[in-house]
This record gives sequence, C-alpha cells and structure tokens, in this order.
Amino acid sequence: MQEPWPGWWQVATGRSVVIRAARIALVVGVVLALINHGHRLVSGTVDGGTLARIALTFLVPYCVSTYSSVLAVRERLQRV
Repeated sequence: MQEPWPGWWQVATGRSVVIRAARIALVVGVVLALINHGHRLVSGTVDGGTLARIALTFLVPYCVSTYSSVLAVRERLQRV
C-alpha cells in the first residue's frame, strides 16, 4: 500500500523547508528593511508601527519561500 503524500502543513513545517525559508527571509528581509526603513533606523526614529512593518518585511519573503518550497516538494512527490 502506497503512503499518502504529506499534507501542506507537514511539508511547510519540515526542517529543510523552514531552514531554507528562514535563510531567504533573513537576506531579503534585511535588504528590504534597509531600503524601506533605513532612514528611520539611522535617525533613531523607529516607533511601534515601524517595527511592525519591519517584521512584516521579514515575514513576507518567509511565506513566499515556504509556499514555493511546498509546491515544489509536492510536485516532485507526484512525479515519483
């Protein structure tokens, strides 16, 4: 009997997907945070709203990378 494919959440929380997404989010997040909020960081005028936007700046590439990785893993499993 063939094993069922892993669910979306199971793949998304797998160690390799999480590590890959975290690395991408770190690099892309830093670049985007500096581009979008660098002036506030340099001048020291960071408030709560800016911190929330900076957090989202890291969250978005993490989610995009995770989504892409899950699709790639599941596509690969369908071919096997």
